Amino acid sequence: MKKILTISLMILLGSAFAQTTETPADPAVETTQTAPVEVAPTMAPAPDVAVAPASAEDHYARAQELAAQAEVAYPIPFYDRDLWKAAVTEADAAATAEPGNRDYMSYLAQLYTTTQWWISGYRIWVALGELTDEEKVWAAETAAKLAYMRLQQNDRVQARAYVEQGLKWQETDSLRALAKRVM
Repeated sequence: MKKILTISLMILLGSAFAQTTETPADPAVETTQTAPVEVAPTMAPAPDVAVAPASAEDHYARAQELAAQAEVAYPIPFYDRDLWKAAVTEADAAATAEPGNRDYMSYLAQLYTTTQWWISGYRIWVALGELTDEEKVWAAETAAKLAYMRLQQNDRVQARAYVEQGLKWQETDSLRALAKRVM
């Protein structure tokens, strides 16, 4: 029985060894066999075809699509989540491509506010000047969050500035409560 097991083991090892090595034709030349590497075919664009950069409208649409996906994918929106970051990046690309487009800037500020990047949203709201009623809600939220954070850091002067600006946009319960603490 031992002989049969030994022979079987030698056959198995021999066949496995034979599959992974190659006997060189010239014993003086040592060769090694490597596994073949598969190369994926690449399709380069034709030389006469130019790829147009995405338009501001394309970036804006992509930002909205990514934000919708992010709302579903993540229970709490944060900028460092991949889909949220991609949405902000696309909105920023749209706003950069057409700096005069108020809708793109407003949407970027909304995304910053949504993803809790308060200071970036706040700066855009201030830069936009006159806000719509909907934008005032977003802007007041950013001001309240920033005021609260400044108050937590005992920076009453900056907290007061955020509260004052927020109250200009919209009087909310949180801004009124913060005003009592800083005014």
